[in-house]
Amino acid sequence: MKTPLAALLVITLAVSGCSSVRQSRMNPMNWFGGSRQEAAPTLGQTSDTIDNRALVASVASLSIEPTSSGALIRAEALMPSAGWWDAELVPENFGRPEDGVLTFRFVAAAPREPVPGSSERARTIVAAYPMTQAQLDTTSQVVVTGETNSRRASR
Repeated sequence: MKTPLAALLVITLAVSGCSSVRQSRMNPMNWFGGSRQEAAPTLGQTSDTIDNRALVASVASLSIEPTSSGALIRAEALMPSAGWWDAELVPENFGRPEDGVLTFRFVAAAPREPVPGSSERARTIVAAYPMTQAQLDTTSQVVVTGETNSRRASR
């Protein structure tokens, strides 16, 4: 009779502790909140390589999704026409956070011939960047920058 009562007590305590874990920083689902739109910041150096791709006109959305090895930064942009390709999130400052802020340029290659009258869905491009656990440990904010705006996600 004592064993079932003890087991019930242990299970009750374990389940009641789940609510505090749900709101803690240990829970991967609490890593970053939603993103907010801001004015485009001044951009710094990304690397020693010359990149001729243009910044996207505007960053439409930003999300950070937890993975088993870190996180995946995912950004969307609405382009003026269909056919944009080679979209990429290029890290600023050689991929090292400055004061906990990791900044990316959202770039894409222009189409050779723009497609007029295309739908919004056809003009939407997506780029992603995998973050390692080491980058997550030193990052408190992620900023993705386009030509006219940027989006920021904070812990």
